[in-house]
Amino acid sequence: MFRESHARSVAKAVSWRILGSLTTAALVLLVTRKLVLSLAVGGAEFVAKIGLFWLHERVWDRVGFGKRQVEPAVIWLTGLYGSGKSTIADRLAERLEKRGLRVERLDGDTVRDLFPDTGFTRPEREEHIRRVGFLASKLEQNGVFVVASFISPYQASRDFVRGLCRSFLEVHVNTPLEECERRDRKGLYARARRGEIPHFTGISDPYEPPSRPELAIDTRETSPEAAVEQMLGYLRRSQPGL
Repeated sequence: MFRESHARSVAKAVSWRILGSLTTAALVLLVTRKLVLSLAVGGAEFVAKIGLFWLHERVWDRVGFGKRQVEPAVIWLTGLYGSGKSTIADRLAERLEKRGLRVERLDGDTVRDLFPDTGFTRPEREEHIRRVGFLASKLEQNGVFVVASFISPYQASRDFVRGLCRSFLEVHVNTPLEECERRDRKGLYARARRGEIPHFTGISDPYEPPSRPELAIDTRETSPEAAVEQMLGYLRRSQPGL
């Protein structure tokens, strides 16, 4: 995911050779007991080998042997409100970041906070997901893993996003509606059933489950940590170097 700069290679070469040349000079002094000779040998070695070290580093930087290219992916978690998408997505993003990968986290609530005028009718939801999907695909093209968690209730808009991305992992967090309602601390489901919130997915608006997701997770039976391991396992099977 990164390429070492010339300045970094030079800095590494200098620090390594200072250490190596001081060691050589100390050994020469220990054997010969001649300070001038030991300093001369150490200095000559420093000048000669620092150039060889820098050249060696640059050559290996261009050799493909042993390198594993990690291709980014868009991991798209879809499911009902309260299904556990955000919790799982947060932990997955943390795990990927710990591996030194570039990761961008996209979440439905966060994105809507930035664009508060985004509506909830079917056309508005589909347009919203298409826009987010376009952003995710551009991030992926620039070497960034994208972990997205959106209700994204309609199959057509999710398929549109899949078509934009090179590597797309659709994860259906298929926690049943009754369990999502039980977890709802904000009482949104209850308000939706009373007709106070229109276009509420699962109550007054439909949710179209993925027909062939790469993974399906029921959080009644699977902990967030286990769900993350399932997703990482899937990614590793497609990219052994991950």
